[in-house]
Amino acid sequence: MDMGAECHHADGAHPGLKGHALSHALGAAESRCAATQERLTAPRRRVLELLLESNAPQKAYDLIAAFGAQGEPAKPPTVYRALEFLERLGFAHRIESLNAYVPCRIDGQSHRAAFLICDCCGAAEEFEPDFTAQLAAARTAGYEVASITLEARGRCAACRT
Repeated sequence: MDMGAECHHADGAHPGLKGHALSHALGAAESRCAATQERLTAPRRRVLELLLESNAPQKAYDLIAAFGAQGEPAKPPTVYRALEFLERLGFAHRIESLNAYVPCRIDGQSHRAAFLICDCCGAAEEFEPDFTAQLAAARTAGYEVASITLEARGRCAACRT
């Protein structure tokens, strides 16, 4: 995502994972896959690694371009299948309004994700909203809610200062 003309904060205000933190997150993903008898194949692991390392949401074509260790791109179906798997298992989320992906930053397999998206630097911060009252109202009205997407746009703390 392109930074806005008014974005003046230092790079690294929203760093991706590196080193031990990255290794730990990938190890946790492998353990969770093993516990559910799923496979974190090399392509799935590579796409998750790219998402975890990133400072901002990533579009699929950016992941395709960055896929190879020596800069060689992946075949699009490889990345799209990996993203589908990562979403299904809760390792990644698609931000609808950006048509981009981010790693899940909330521990646990099942939650309703919401995002605070910075219009200046493009960072997306995940949080878990409380929709208890809204879901109760939907049930009372006879609705069964399958999914909720909440994306709030504005400026992050780093861009506002």
